[in-house]
Amino acid sequence: MSYRDIVSRRVLTWALVAVGARMPVAMAPLALVFLVRERPGGYTLGATLAAAYVIGEIAGAPVLGMRLDPRRARPQLAAGLVAGALGFTGLGAFPGAPAPVLAAFAFVAGAGPAAAPGGLRALLTSLVPGHAAAQALSAESMLTFGVWAVSPAAVTGLALGVAPNLPLLLEAALMASSAVGLWLLPAGWAADGQDGQDGRGGSRLRVLARAWPVYVTGAASLSLLALAELVLPALLEQRGFGVGWAGPLLTVMSVASAAGAFVYGLRTWPGRLRTRSVVLMAGMSAAVTLLALIPAAPGMAVALAMAGLLQSGAMLTRNLSLREVLPPHALAAGYSVMYAAVGAGYAATGTLAGALLPLVAPSTAILAGVALTLLLTSVGWWGEIRAGRSARGAGALGPLDAATGPEGAAVRGGRDPERRL
Repeated sequence: MSYRDIVSRRVLTWALVAVGARMPVAMAPLALVFLVRERPGGYTLGATLAAAYVIGEIAGAPVLGMRLDPRRARPQLAAGLVAGALGFTGLGAFPGAPAPVLAAFAFVAGAGPAAAPGGLRALLTSLVPGHAAAQALSAESMLTFGVWAVSPAAVTGLALGVAPNLPLLLEAALMASSAVGLWLLPAGWAADGQDGQDGRGGSRLRVLARAWPVYVTGAASLSLLALAELVLPALLEQRGFGVGWAGPLLTVMSVASAAGAFVYGLRTWPGRLRTRSVVLMAGMSAAVTLLALIPAAPGMAVALAMAGLLQSGAMLTRNLSLREVLPPHALAAGYSVMYAAVGAGYAATGTLAGALLPLVAPSTAILAGVALTLLLTSVGWWGEIRAGRSARGAGALGPLDAATGPEGAAVRGGRDPERRL
């Protein structure tokens, strides 16, 4: 397999649309802080607005994602992106508005386009040959990590060098352009002749619910990122280093994540997806544990690079597992639920670390977060094994069983993530 299998004009167009949709998401939390930091209690208000934005994402992703029509998703995705653009426009145009008004704008900016990541991912995999799904998802991960690496510098430069509200107005323009760009892409993706049903009379909600172990492990994978991002400044102070090193160290992690996504897509890896996921999560946990224990800055950089390298693979295995578990018509909704789940994992671990920091050393807070991550990983792994055993006992392949090969077979209307059986 090769990345040449996914190179086409339509995939390039998709990439431009995806950048327009995802750059605002990456810029938003920091842009909200800069928007109000000069007001009384500005940093607290900025954190509140960022929380409202994230809550909007977590609430909007599953609700809107489950309503996507796979054959005619374009108008729905465009409407969500336009709603997000209006939310960002309100924030940028009225930076002096009362806090509740700004919080409402932030909520709309987060909730409106929350189904777009899942919809765009499902659309991408429909644009490439079935056997190239892993390469397509790897390329998507590289694009995403690139966007997240560039966004903080863009926000800081515009907010401090030009005007605090300019990043929000730029986000509105990017999101609106993404909505327009959708009309250069197909209106939807194949749903195998099904319309919101799993082929057995069950509702889409029941179809999505049987993939809960995948969502739990996905939440665990991003919880480690929360530890790295939120506790790193305090850990640097504990070690006697300037907090300014946090930016370069996180950039190292982002670059390593992009490299990991590229390497993952170069070949087919042995073992079941759930086994790969557990191995990668264990490696990530070990790397973050080393981050908490190593006193020297170069060692911390190496630990973060290792964590980033493994993180992208862990997320890719979860996305491939969803393709294995869910039928095509439910993929976009499944990706949206995953989006909400990883956001919830990020928030939960960040909250735990924030509650512990006043009480214990930053290194101890990181170790507690690693313990939570390992607990979530164990629960997800147990759920996948239990579902597979239950299905085998019933005489049929279960939704999470991968007994027929390294990537598993098509399941209940689903498909093999790399061979498209």
